Amino acid sequence: MNTKDIRLSTDPDMAGSYAAMQRAGKAAIDLAIRTNTAIITMVEGKVVRLTAKDLIKRRQAESKTAKAKSK
Repeated sequence: MNTKDIRLSTDPDMAGSYAAMQRAGKAAIDLAIRTNTAIITMVEGKVVRLTAKDLIKRRQAESKTAKAKSK
């Protein structure tokens, strides 16, 4: 398995795919929150089901962390 960071690829499409996956993940979370549905994802190597309520809590916690870092 290749363990190199894909963002460092000399192929611009490959390098940009990381950001595209990040955007797709955010869009999936936004949709799950809007439709009050859960998503299945990996957290610390385990498959977990996150409800819309869980996703909202995580987003709020991340927002607080980002605000604290910017001060």
